[in-house]
Amino acid sequence: MEHYDVIIAGAGSMGMAAGYYLAKQGVRTLMLDAWDPPHTMGSHHGDTRIIRHAYGEGKQYVPLVLRAQELWLELQKAAGTKLFEQTGVLSAGPTDCPFLQELRESARAYSLPLEVLQAAEVNKRWPGILLPDDYYACLEPSSGVLYAEACITSYREQALAAGARLLTNTPVTSLSPDGAGVIVHTASGTYRGERLLLSAGAWNPALLASLGLKLPLVPTRKTVAWFGADEELYSADRFPAFIFNLEESMYYGFPSIDQAGVKIGRHDGGIEIDPDQLERTFGAFLSDEGDVRAFLETYMPQAAGPLRQGRVCIYTMTPDEHFIIDRHPDYPQIVIAAGFSGHGFKFASAVGEAASELLTRGSSTYDLSMFSLRRFCD
Repeated sequence: MEHYDVIIAGAGSMGMAAGYYLAKQGVRTLMLDAWDPPHTMGSHHGDTRIIRHAYGEGKQYVPLVLRAQELWLELQKAAGTKLFEQTGVLSAGPTDCPFLQELRESARAYSLPLEVLQAAEVNKRWPGILLPDDYYACLEPSSGVLYAEACITSYREQALAAGARLLTNTPVTSLSPDGAGVIVHTASGTYRGERLLLSAGAWNPALLASLGLKLPLVPTRKTVAWFGADEELYSADRFPAFIFNLEESMYYGFPSIDQAGVKIGRHDGGIEIDPDQLERTFGAFLSDEGDVRAFLETYMPQAAGPLRQGRVCIYTMTPDEHFIIDRHPDYPQIVIAAGFSGHGFKFASAVGEAASELLTRGSSTYDLSMFSLRRFCD
């Protein structure tokens, strides 16, 4: 049996980042993934992710996302690959929208650049938007877009160069705590780690259950789509990434990058799934295209052109839509990174760093209290 200081079960967004920060410190690290990351089977594909700094989900996230931005820029420099595009991020909603209120409060608390724009100002500045009179928007000019798969590829290359080992197409079949360590069983071999990071996305619930821990993690089928759009209105050099928090739904999207079309997805809703039984065909449900097309026809009609492509991915939801970054209550040698609930990718660099600290030092320089799993165990 091969021995490692740390084994990572799930080398996607968080796991690959953690692998890099561990290997960089000289920690003997084995990363295991059921596929060959970056891949299309989990939550990190689809080309792009929004990174925003003023945070409507809670101002407690701001220090973590600011650190994440620093680390993405460091990775971009080290990899020599463009990972971040400063498009700005426009968040819109009704005048009484709690999300926008918290976003503005987080900007004030951390002195973040933010423009508050009334509907008429938004419609004039971006003629591709039709914002209702009783809506307003907040523009974060320093935020933008991460190239998600390029980010994971870069962390993979840097981790391997620093000495980490990666086994692809190697699903973890079971975990067995062994004294102060963990034995990790796969179809092709068994490995022992002094410590374990469990970061297997939608497959976390099954692995956690095998360790006697049932957490309310719900894998959910989600889709995104790209539509032909008027490049004069929606190209990335003149149009921001966006979030529309409507009264009963929430949509997010991206400008047309390299003339690929406007990309859009719906954040709320979705179908609870078993990740091993996921319907991966875009268009299998009328809502796959119907929801996002209806949004574009209402708010961005010149972006509601022909469907160019659609993708299916997975959110893994917690009831409060906050993350879980914590130790197993019975096996402190196991760190859990789970439940990133559709807004986690932007944090992957910082979560990877935080997880590496928990694994090597037993504590983190970040305040992770709001991500404690104990909120679901009382």
